[in-house]
Amino acid sequence: MVKNFPTPRLIVEELDKYIVGQEKAKRAVAIAVRNHYRRKMLPPEMRQEVTPKNILLIGPTGVGKTEIARRIARFLNVPFIKVEVTKFTEVGYVGRDVESLVRDLVQTSIQMVLEEERKRVEKEAIRKAERRLLDIVNNSSVRSRAIEDETRLRALQTLTLQDLRDGKLDEEEVEVDVYEPRVKVLEFAAFPGMEEMNVHIQQMMEEMFPKKKRRRKMKVKEARKLFIEQEIDAMMDREKIYERGLRQAEEFGIVFLDELDKIASKGSTYGPDVSREGVQRDLLPVVEGTTVFTKYGSVRTDHMLFIGAGAFHASKPSDLIPELQGRFPVRVELESLTMEDFRRILVEPENALCKQYQALLSVDGIHLQFTEDGIEELARIAALMNETMEDIGARRLHTVMERCLQDIAFLDPHESPHTVVVDTNFVRYALQDITEKEDLRKYIL
Repeated sequence: MVKNFPTPRLIVEELDKYIVGQEKAKRAVAIAVRNHYRRKMLPPEMRQEVTPKNILLIGPTGVGKTEIARRIARFLNVPFIKVEVTKFTEVGYVGRDVESLVRDLVQTSIQMVLEEERKRVEKEAIRKAERRLLDIVNNSSVRSRAIEDETRLRALQTLTLQDLRDGKLDEEEVEVDVYEPRVKVLEFAAFPGMEEMNVHIQQMMEEMFPKKKRRRKMKVKEARKLFIEQEIDAMMDREKIYERGLRQAEEFGIVFLDELDKIASKGSTYGPDVSREGVQRDLLPVVEGTTVFTKYGSVRTDHMLFIGAGAFHASKPSDLIPELQGRFPVRVELESLTMEDFRRILVEPENALCKQYQALLSVDGIHLQFTEDGIEELARIAALMNETMEDIGARRLHTVMERCLQDIAFLDPHESPHTVVVDTNFVRYALQDITEKEDLRKYIL
């Protein structure tokens, strides 16, 4: 995880492949995640004193706040979750408590470690599973034969193993031992502090009702999959995986808190604002650093990186409680997207919309050709929609593109034209009912 950790410059270069503009936000987040690595390199006594510099991203919807955090987490292969803080309620109300976001992060982290460990042992597990299955096939009534010569037996096993790998034995039936699933235990994770009880109850039930084994007939191709999973499970040390997952969540976890502005109190002392401030106060110890109990063990939140985000149109960051404000020392304002930004978004990123639609429609033999003037017109209309209506950022491009290409996408493959040129005339004709009418909401979200 720590070795060969990229520099902020390399992180920004990776983000540039997918996100247009917003250089300040990219740099701020890149520095923050690099500091995770820098902290790990410090002496132990200093390491404990260095805390993450949490970030507050301020800007309208659709300008890249979530995408920046998600792309960084994917690039660095670190545990990451995105949560909308409006889904939480303060303690005492029915709903999710804020500590559940830490449990979700731990679950994500452990799943990542499980996948890594699975890839590490998979090749050896396949080899062991095939040998087990080979023994069963050779000893089954279907393929039993009296062979006394050890040399001939080895030759037969080698041949059969190749037959097994080539799928020649897939349809043969064998009898294998399978374990019935354990009794399902009711979990109480929705209630704070019940996670340890879940673990104890689960262990008790497993002792009372151990797995039962029974013989079952199945085809070789099914048995092969079953044996591989059994071998993988046997080769993985779950306790070590859980421990490693907990530590990765603690040291490298990134939590993206979206819609933070929606829980900012504006001075009211009644109604929903009371609950909003309660959520902030419940969130505060998690961001400051606390111990959260999960079914895998306890985890500290002191060194997790929290990235808050919100439009802050109807409220300001100063409307948050002072203690929570102080836990987001780095603040970056993201800019609204312009027509030029839209033009670049359509063609420059590796996942550019034009490339996506070209790939999608090529499945049915439709080859889209976007001209420069056609791309300019799409960007102009998207910018106009955001100016005339609510600004939803780059999401506007999705609605414009869908509307522009819906008649082409509706065609059956056998009647599809070979090539479609998307130029200014094509775009204006496809979107003429939008650009000519004042009631734009009827046509585009």
